[in-house]
Amino acid sequence: MVQLSHAILAGLLATASASPLLEMRQSGNPFSGRSLFVNPKYSESLERTRQAFVSRGDNNNAGKVKYIQDNVGTFVWISNIFLLSHIDDAIKDARAAKAAGKNPIVGLVLYNIPDRDCSAGESSGELTFSQNGLNRYKNEYVNPFAQKLKAASDLQFAVVLEPDAIGNMVTGTTAFCRNARGPQQEGIGYAISQLQANHIHLYLDVANGGWLGWQDNLMPTAREVQTILQKAGSNAKIRGYSSNVSNYNPYSTNNPPSFTAGSPSADESRYATSLGNALRQLGLPTNFIIDQGRVAMDGARKEWGEWCNVSPAGFGQPFTTNTNNANVDAIVWVKPGGESDGQCGMGGAPRAGAWFDEYAQMLVRNAHSDIRSGGGSGGNPQPPVSTTSVVVPGPTATSVPPPGNCAPMWGQCGGNGWSGAKCCQQGTCVATNEWYSQCK
Repeated sequence: MVQLSHAILAGLLATASASPLLEMRQSGNPFSGRSLFVNPKYSESLERTRQAFVSRGDNNNAGKVKYIQDNVGTFVWISNIFLLSHIDDAIKDARAAKAAGKNPIVGLVLYNIPDRDCSAGESSGELTFSQNGLNRYKNEYVNPFAQKLKAASDLQFAVVLEPDAIGNMVTGTTAFCRNARGPQQEGIGYAISQLQANHIHLYLDVANGGWLGWQDNLMPTAREVQTILQKAGSNAKIRGYSSNVSNYNPYSTNNPPSFTAGSPSADESRYATSLGNALRQLGLPTNFIIDQGRVAMDGARKEWGEWCNVSPAGFGQPFTTNTNNANVDAIVWVKPGGESDGQCGMGGAPRAGAWFDEYAQMLVRNAHSDIRSGGGSGGNPQPPVSTTSVVVPGPTATSVPPPGNCAPMWGQCGGNGWSGAKCCQQGTCVATNEWYSQCK
């Protein structure tokens, strides 16, 4: 049992349900001694980016893409019921990697809570509470998700739970967000309860330092975590939390921008410390993983609230467990760089989840030095301190689809509401999600 002071224990007992206090921690860093699963589907998407550099004779940047394709692990997003089959693909590919002598941990993102993204709408999802969404979430999404992972007990999994949900619970002021709060707490608690297994390591998303890292938000965030864990049940455990998922904050910086003034969480390492202190006061876990898939270049944002296809940005620190912060298990890539955040930010951005190759090329040009240099040991380089220079992306070629009734290679070929070509001049039409299919 977690050792708590008498005052904290009394507070928890006062707010808890009739169930006993939770032993909330999963022990041990699950990333230690392992590599993050390299997703072949993401590597396939990056091939378009690599070919763009090759066609211009840019072997340096083409080589960086090749390094990412072969060596850099990323999380696999399961953002609707349709994509549950991608878990099967990841399990198959991870077993193949294990048979080849690697020791992967498979990163997955569980992301389909009803009425998600209530404060923005770019990734609003398929389920709503008003249309039986909670039952569908539990029975059609969470249950099969959990069953697939439990059946693959020969592998290790790290699961990020519902990006941005707690952020909206803490700061959402619209009636839509307020009404979603309680049912979302129940839904996430249910997911935690169903994913209890020694080989499944759970990280509950806590947004990012720019959103919840202000002093006034730290304890409310910790209390939301406490409530969700109470709803998960007395035997439920999580390893910790994910932060900066799909966002652009640096892991560590000696040059915080002016809009961070007054915050104890000017970068994500500081956020893991400041929120960790609040969580510790409630006897909650204090371990984090930090997404560095994309990092804004210095000067790219005028305010912390800029979150959509921020430009200029670059691929950040690849996977490492050398984090220089006792609260941080690993730096990881959760958001696969190159997938659009939505039709906002950098000009020409497609809908959320669609491949945005001009953006991917910019991320490559501005990539972290471990990618430029080939990564050294390829496993656990030291985490960076962000630079102060701004790298402005150069011009990119705009692809023009060739004539014909079928889409060209890498073009869209299907998805709900798609009225364009539904066949491919080259390759095969592959579904990325329910709304977007691409020729690959």
